[in-house]
Amino acid sequence: MSKEFRFFTFLIESYAREKNMSASDVLKILDEKNLTDFIFNMYEIYHVEAIENAYMDIDSLIKTGKTAW
Repeated sequence: MSKEFRFFTFLIESYAREKNMSASDVLKILDEKNLTDFIFNMYEIYHVEAIENAYMDIDSLIKTGKTAW
């Protein structure tokens, strides 16, 4: 398992807990909005910042289709 996949799994599970959702529901939303690959590929940015920054970015992507930054 790659470090990127391990982090992606951690990110989705922790984001789901933060939002009181299941990880599968989060993935369903991301898949419906074609964001799953984009978020997976943000590893280099997300893994070095506070996890809350990734949460804010995911919220923005889901809501507007654009990153928070």
